[in-house]
Formats: sequence, C-alpha cells, structure tokens
Amino acid sequence: MKLLGTKASTVRHALNLWPPFLGAGIRVEEISADFRYARVSMKSLPWNRNVVGTHFGGSLFAMTDPFWMLLIIRHLASDHVVWDKAAEIDFRRPGRGKVRAEFRLSQEQLVELRAKAADGGKVLEWFSADVIDQQGEIVATMRKQIYLRRKRA
Repeated sequence: MKLLGTKASTVRHALNLWPPFLGAGIRVEEISADFRYARVSMKSLPWNRNVVGTHFGGSLFAMTDPFWMLLIIRHLASDHVVWDKAAEIDFRRPGRGKVRAEFRLSQEQLVELRAKAADGGKVLEWFSADVIDQQGEIVATMRKQIYLRRKRA
C-alpha cells in the first residue's frame, strides 16, 4: 500500500478491508490526519478465541503489528528506509470482550529518530503499546523494534 500522499481516512478504510484484519475482527477506529496517532480494537468473536475462550494471542499481536511502522514511515520514508526489525509481546492477563490499543508518535520522537540516523548508520529503536480491555486492564504489551537508516544518495 502506497502511503506517501494517501489520506489517513483512506489508509484506515483500506486496513479495515485488509483480509488479516477483516478475518480476525480487527477494526482500525482512527488514524489521525497527521499520522501521529492510531487506535485499533478487536471484539471477541468465535473465530478469534483460543481453546479456553479468551482472545487468541496471534490476533492480539496482529491487531498491533503494523502501526509503529505505519506511523513512522509516513513521516520519514521520503529520505529514510524504515522496516520492522523485531517484535515481542508480553501477555499479562486473559483478553475477553472488546480490547483496544493506541499508538502515539510525538514530534520529539521523530526529531530524535532523524538525529540518530543523520550519520547514515542504522538505528534500531523500540516502541511499545498496551492492549487494554474494557475495564482498563492491560491484557498484553507489544514491543516493536524499528530499523531506520537514511537513504543513500
């Protein structure tokens, strides 16, 4: 999906129709117009529950998977290479009902990433987001390592 120049609402609609999200019941509720914020949710459905009736861990991870790269690439891809490098998820409690996650990318983080990559070397930076249930309890914490490097001339 081409991101540069694409409106946030168009990206949100496309992600909501993307088969891995659509099939798992994952819904992108919001992507801010400036691509610095995203909110995603997932209802508990028969096909995204595990053997004990709670959210399947793979679906919890899938709902958080693309967002750090999506937000960062929108701001830095014109002159930087941006990739997912590594990921981990820490399951804290069983996920039941509707769960959600939010992603916030600050101007300070973008300035810091540009500064770290200014010399042309690779930058590996970790970002995290919590998956929260309807009671406000943390179900899981996802961490994503982003690879960043200035594009060569």
